[in-house]
Amino acid sequence: MFLSALELRNIIESSFLPKRCQCTLSPDLSMTVKVYGDHRTDQVDLLVSGIDASHLNSCREINGLIAGLRSNLAQHTATHHSAPRSKVV
Repeated sequence: MFLSALELRNIIESSFLPKRCQCTLSPDLSMTVKVYGDHRTDQVDLLVSGIDASHLNSCREINGLIAGLRSNLAQHTATHHSAPRSKVV
C-alpha cells in the first residue's frame, strides 16, 4: 500500500460526498466501507467488508475500487427505491 491508512480512508470517504461514508482499516489491511443514506439517520445503504487494501497500490486500483463501490451503491439504491411500497390503510 503506497498511501497511509489515513490518506486512503480520506480519499474513499470523500469520494462519496455528500453522503456520509465510513471506511475502517484493520491491522491486517482488511477494509470495511459503509455508505449511509443521509446525515440524519444511521441507515446503511452500502456495506462492503473484506476488501484487501494491500492491493491498492496505485491510483488506478483505488479508482477501480471506488467505481465498483459506487456501482454497488447505485444498484442497491435503484432496487430499494423501485420496490413497491406498502400502503397503510
